[in-house]
Amino acid sequence: MHVVMFYHSLLSDWNHGNAHFLRGVTGELLARGIHVTVYEPKGAWSMEQLLAEQGTEPIEAFHQAYPDLGSRVYDPDTLDLDEALDDATLVLVHEWNSHELVARIGRHRRDNPHYRLLFHDTHHRAVSDTRAMAQYDLAHYDGVLAFGGVIRDMYVRRGWASQAWTWHEAADVRVFHPIEGMRRDRDLIWIGNWGDGERTRELHEFLLGPARDLRLTGTVHGVRYPDEALAALERTHLDYRGWLPNFAAPAAFASHRFTVHVPRGPYVRTLPGIPTIRPFEAMACGIPLISAPWDDAEGLFTPGADFLVARDGEEMRRHMRDLRADAAMAAELARHGLATILDRHTCAHRVDELLRIHASLVDAPIERTYA
Repeated sequence: MHVVMFYHSLLSDWNHGNAHFLRGVTGELLARGIHVTVYEPKGAWSMEQLLAEQGTEPIEAFHQAYPDLGSRVYDPDTLDLDEALDDATLVLVHEWNSHELVARIGRHRRDNPHYRLLFHDTHHRAVSDTRAMAQYDLAHYDGVLAFGGVIRDMYVRRGWASQAWTWHEAADVRVFHPIEGMRRDRDLIWIGNWGDGERTRELHEFLLGPARDLRLTGTVHGVRYPDEALAALERTHLDYRGWLPNFAAPAAFASHRFTVHVPRGPYVRTLPGIPTIRPFEAMACGIPLISAPWDDAEGLFTPGADFLVARDGEEMRRHMRDLRADAAMAAELARHGLATILDRHTCAHRVDELLRIHASLVDAPIERTYA
């Protein structure tokens, strides 16, 4: 079996949250003896931003952290699809690719039926930029993998695709796991990019305000923080430390007592059931998590047992006080969240799902049984 994947970047995770899941799925496929080729475009925005800010050292660190992973960098103007897809069995095309490339691969699939072709949507643009998403030509795709049921249903209801499946993100537990022996000597860690104003009010209510009022020690990692955000951080006891390689997050979590999740506005307002990657990362690393409100419409977790829910800033303050003061409570919350991840939400689970979907498309049994 040969899985070919066209994604924004495997190598860079600068403002690119899908990198965690892509790396985890790729690693899991390789561990099962499946041939994988990942293509990423020359001049990918995330890669260019990373190189401009950090130089080439993060790329070297990536290869040390993931010695078995790599990608082929291609020029969209000269990409030879006949060569790239000659012996492909399954092809995944991420929604951050250009409309032209998505359509071109679809036409290739029409003329070369030896592989199955799936479009992979991991963003909120289905509701926040409907016009752009409607312009993707998926006529010759076998279907869509959507990282939430509400997005899956949109593709079919709007006629963008003939069929679609829910394929939630999940934790790469080879990399994201508890690190024992580190002292949790700081209170709060937040890992997240400031973004495009999609959660500015929420970040003040659920992160900056409570941290300031409770005089919490801690660390903030992320990029694209405007001056006003940096000024607000200076009024807290949290240290802003900029970009953090995704694979370095477990060690960062291990030195803090708890973390918080603040969903972006589109997910809260119109995309129930989609938590994004951050809660998976935190729970997989065994750090207690407090989340601002989001509707777990698909029953991925058990709110209150896997993580605490803060409906407003005051409840966030109360949860933070409790976790700082009650070590037993914090430990049980972390234990329960980790158990849920290991039982239901690892990249191994998602690869099982992907292989079942592929088997249904080829109307043949999977070549081997995957535990």
